[in-house]
Order: sequence, then structure tokens, then C-alpha cells
Amino acid sequence: MLRALIVDDEELARRGLEIRLADFSDIEICGQARNGREALAAVREQEPDLMFLDVQMPGMDGFEVLRRLSGSAMPEIIFVTAYDEFALKAFDANALDYLLKPINDDRLREAIERARRHTDEKLADEHRNKLLKFVCELTGRELTLESALRAAAGEHQRYPKRIAIRDGSETQCVEVAAIDWIDAAGDYMCLHSAGDTFVLRGTMKHLEQVLDPATFVRVHRSAIVNRHRVTAMRPHRNGEYFLQLGDAAELKLSRKYKANLERLANHI
Repeated sequence: MLRALIVDDEELARRGLEIRLADFSDIEICGQARNGREALAAVREQEPDLMFLDVQMPGMDGFEVLRRLSGSAMPEIIFVTAYDEFALKAFDANALDYLLKPINDDRLREAIERARRHTDEKLADEHRNKLLKFVCELTGRELTLESALRAAAGEHQRYPKRIAIRDGSETQCVEVAAIDWIDAAGDYMCLHSAGDTFVLRGTMKHLEQVLDPATFVRVHRSAIVNRHRVTAMRPHRNGEYFLQLGDAAELKLSRKYKANLERLANHI
């Protein structure tokens, strides 16, 4: 079964998709959201495998939802859009699934079949990597970790205090201590800080080496957390834990990194 979340600001569009998905025996609708903020909350609460995401929504649009999710928290994404042909070519070039409104039944079946194939972990990581690459191209924020560190370098220090992030035509420096958590997929990493998300090209292994281990703890193969942001922990199955970061996020600590649990527990 694939647990699906429907995100669209139009009630009739949500209802219409719900009716069509009833024909798929392996699709279970776990929730619906009317806007981007509801979508982010539903992903945290429901942990869907698949999300039908409307691109054009007031306030936080589908691309902003994608940028704030990213990394390990990202379900499989099927965009629902009324964009023109140029935009559709951009989706295709980045191996993104999409449905053009009004939704065609054959295209719906094709998109769901692609989502089924992506449930394989390796394919899912490749898909997330392509989505993050697309976000970088869309926002003009792509920057390598090496360039980000070099651009913010001042006096020689063992651990950097700032990371330079390109935002469109401007570059701003993000205080490392203000980073809440980092998650990643493939060659891209998402730095979450004060409600914003910045995408960098680089590896978690490299980033882990340059961050102060007294503050930043690896909790998953695709996640590093600022231990000062962890407000609660609760056990999960098979020796895993869920880490609560205030109202910002909930991350999973995998068994592989259970040895780091004490470093987190000592802070709470």
C-alpha cells in the first residue's frame, strides 16, 4: 500500500482526485491539505509515501513546500499543475512526475506506476536528488559546500562560524549556530535555519567533518541535528527514536546512530 496525501487549495480538485484514486487498490489516502502549511504539518504527522502536490497555491506554493520538505522527509511527489508547455518540459527534464489539469486518467495511471517504482530506496534517493537539483535551478541558489565555506571564511578556525548561501543574485551568510538541522538526498543538502531552507551541493560526510561535534550530531544517514534544538525524544520500533525540534520538525534517529543518543539525551 502507498499512503497518499492530496494537497490542493481547491476543494473540488481534492474531491475529484480522491474519487479517481479509489480505483487503485494499493493507494490509501491518509490525509488532505488545503495549503502549503497544512501540507508540511500533514507530512510530519502522517508520513505519507506519496503526495499529490498542487503547484499553484496562494501563500506557500508547491515549490516552496518542496523546498521546505526536501531530504529524508520528502515523500514521492506527483505535481498537479496547470503550467504551460515550457514548465512541463522542465518537469520532464528533471524526471519529475506531474499531472496536467484537468487530470487525464491514463496520465494518472502512468504517474502512479512511476511512484510505485520509486518506492525502492535507491530510486527514491535518486528522485529526491533530482528534485533538489530542480529547486536549485529554479531559485538560483545552487552553491557547493566548498564554495559556501570559502566565501564565508574569515580568521582561521577549526570549525566555521558562518556559511555563505547564494539567494538569487545575492549572497547571505548563515550563522552555523542558528542551523536547526540538515537533511540530504544524494549530492544535495538542505540547511534548515529559522524557518528558512537553503540548498547546497555537497555530501553529509564532508559536512559532518567541518561542523563542531559538540553541537551537531549525526542521527541518520541523511540527517544531522543541532542538539541544542532537540526538545524531546520518544522511542520508536526496532531501537529507533523520534527527535522533536520544538515546533519546527520531528526527525528519526536510526539504529545505526543509536550510539549518539547519549549526546542528545544529556542536553534535554
